[in-house]
Formats: sequence, structure tokens, C-alpha cells
Amino acid sequence: MTEQNGRIVLRLDRMMVERHVSLQDLAAQVGITQANLSKIKNNRVSALRLSTLAAICEALDCQPGDLLEYIDD
Repeated sequence: MTEQNGRIVLRLDRMMVERHVSLQDLAAQVGITQANLSKIKNNRVSALRLSTLAAICEALDCQPGDLLEYIDD
């Protein structure tokens, strides 16, 4: 088993501020609960469905790379 050297960080909070979109509005557009979107926004998830990521990108008019960042620990 190899040692993990980095991690993926979600930058949804930053994109929501840039787009002036509230948690409530984005959750409604994406079709998930505010609680689940809050977990994504605050990096409290270990997995994210690609369909959810696609819906977020569509709602925010952005690319997945705008929301994901690799951090080398």
C-alpha cells in the first residue's frame, strides 16, 4: 500500500462567493439538500458523485477545475 502524499480540496465556498449564490439557492438548483451541500462546501465529504459535480458546475457556470484543487502535503 502506498502512502498518500496529497489531497483534493473543494473550493465551492470561493466559487459561491464569486458568483453571489447562496447555499439555499444552489442546493435548489442542484437538487440536493442544504445539509449535503454544506458538507461539500466545507470539505466534509470523502467522495462526490460526478453527477453532483456536473450539476454544481452547470449551476455556477464553471469547470470542475474551478472547484477542485490538489494540495501536496
